[in-house]
Formats: sequence, C-alpha cells, structure tokens
Amino acid sequence: MILLFLSSGLFLGWSLGANDAANIFGSAVGTKMVKFRTAAIIATIFVILGAVIQGSGATHTLGKLGQVNALAGSFTVALAAAITVFTMTKYRLPVSTSQAIVGAIIGWNLYTGNETDSASLTKIVSTWIFAPILGGVFAVILYQIQKIIIERSKIHLIKLDSYLRIGLLVVGAFGAYSLGANNIANVMGVFMQAAPTEDFILGPFSFTGIQQLFFLGALAIGVGIITYSKKIMSTVGNRLFSLSTEAALVVVLAHSLVLFVFSSQGLSDAVQSIGLPAIPLVPVSSSQAIVGAILGIGMLKGAKEIKLDVMGGIAIGWVTTPIAAGIITFFSLFFMEHVFKLEVQNTETKIELSKNEKTTNNQEHNLIINTKD
Repeated sequence: MILLFLSSGLFLGWSLGANDAANIFGSAVGTKMVKFRTAAIIATIFVILGAVIQGSGATHTLGKLGQVNALAGSFTVALAAAITVFTMTKYRLPVSTSQAIVGAIIGWNLYTGNETDSASLTKIVSTWIFAPILGGVFAVILYQIQKIIIERSKIHLIKLDSYLRIGLLVVGAFGAYSLGANNIANVMGVFMQAAPTEDFILGPFSFTGIQQLFFLGALAIGVGIITYSKKIMSTVGNRLFSLSTEAALVVVLAHSLVLFVFSSQGLSDAVQSIGLPAIPLVPVSSSQAIVGAILGIGMLKGAKEIKLDVMGGIAIGWVTTPIAAGIITFFSLFFMEHVFKLEVQNTETKIELSKNEKTTNNQEHNLIINTKD
C-alpha cells in the first residue's frame, strides 16, 4: 500500500529528471560537446549520490511550510506537482519543480485548513528571486576568470577543446550531485512519514530510512533523465541564447554552485561561525538558476542575442506553475476524500500538535510571570 502511495512521488521524480535535471547538461549537449547518453549516465549516478549523502538539508524547510501528515494527502500533493511539471515539460518549458511542490503544499494547507508557515514561505520564495540573480552573478565572474586564464595560457585550440569537454563532464557531475542534494526534497519531502524505520546495512555502509526513501526518489529522477530529458535540453541549451563552449562550461558551473550553496549544511554553519547570517537550506529551482546563468552571459555580451520571446514563455511557466499546482491539489484532495473515501489529513496528529503548542505557550507564559516575580 505504501508503494502505491509512493508512486506519485516517483512520478514527480521522473518529471524532475525529465525537466530540471536536464539543465545540468543542457548547455553541454546543446553545444554538441557531450553526447546525450554520456550526460544521462553521469547525471543519474551523481544525482543518486547527492540525494543519499546530502539530501536532508533542504527537506526540513519544505516540511515546515506544511505538515502533510497522511499518506493519501502526500500522494495527492506529489501527484498534482508531477502533473504540473509534466505538462510544462510537454510544452518544452523549463518549469520549476520547486515551485510546483510549494504550490501543491499550499493547496493542501488551504483544503485542510492548516496554516501556511509564512517564515518558511518567505524564505523559499526569496530564493526564486535570488537563485537566478546569483546564477547570473556567478556566471559573469566565472566567465571573466575563464577568459583571463585562456588568454594568458595560450592553449592550442585542439587542446582547449579537449579540456573543455572534460570540464563539462566534471562540472556536470558536480551539478548532478548538487541537484540530487537540493531537489530530492521536492520529490520525497512530503513522504517523510513513509520512510522505513530500520536502517539498511550493506557491508560497512549503513543507510537510514530517510536515505532509503531518497534513494528511490533519486532512481526515479535518473529514469526521467534517461527517458525524456533530451527534449527540454534544446530549450535551455540553444533557444534562449546561443552559447559558446566556454560559456556553456561557465553556465553549468554557476548553476551548480547555486544549488550547492542552498543545500550545504557545512557551508551554512561555516558562514554562521564568522558572524554572518546562516544560508537558508531550501530546495531552489534548477531551471531558474540555469536561466539566470545564461542571461548573465547574454547580458555580458550585450543582451542583443537573448531571445525575449523564449524568455517570456519561460517566465509565464514560472508564474503559472505554483498556481496551477495549488489548484490541481485542492480539487484532487476533494476528489480523493469524497470519492475514494481516503484520509488526506490525520486529524489526530493535528490535535496532538495543537495540544503541544498550547503547552509550550503556557510554559512560556509561566516563565515570563515567574521572571517578573
């Protein structure tokens, strides 16, 4: 029964692989520097590693946005997000899976009467603005550094071409790892309660229940990459802005750094240790990061070659994604509850949480009174 409910999460993972994961090698494949099959294999391997090793960081923030506490509710939320992403992918729009799952969770909150955590929502939505900007800034800086290195080293064109191919594979692998670490929260975050309670032991390695859940989600992403991602690569790799091979390398690296920054607990702790605000660990949009990086290169070169009609279509997709996912979720929950008679919300858990909140508030109130005395 649990596997049946998890199927929508696996479908969402497949949709993410078909859409967002294509971004990590879209530029390389679009410039004919890397074969699609090679890119798909490398991306699949490193997405799985990123999800299993570092996938829990961004999941907590997404969980605070809305506590989806019934398997039928989790199934519906993931299915609505997956349908939205798949539809956008069919029309060759690099849609944001992060936006789809956020919209779906808010739809669940509205239907069940649960409050949407405004702090978490603000934190997540802010990354929809900062991720493409940061991607563009990284791309411009890296492109200038790369340009200086190439000019000063005076590498022969044939050797340079070989180095660039290797570089595209390396940064692509890093990008896939970062994507798995950051975006697995979108795929399996609402199914946390379905995670196995026992660790899985394989020789010297031990995998927690959450890691096992993330592994399944990452496998689904890999299948999406291999079976359906080739179509969307052409949109990111060629249609928005024609990239040189050097620019393609920079774009992939800039995008990968954005994903890594927002999923690394170690980096966030290091920044906080020197007195700076902690980096929010949230699932950011891979599509927004890659588009921001491409636009950064385009603006650096004068912005004349940026295809505004394609950019307009992408922007429309970003705006409509969370709205569509939320609406689909709301009506799907009504259908699941009244037609299939499935529990989309665990009311006992909600009551228990309310009691705990009241107890905490009373304790805080008593502490204040005692302090005054």
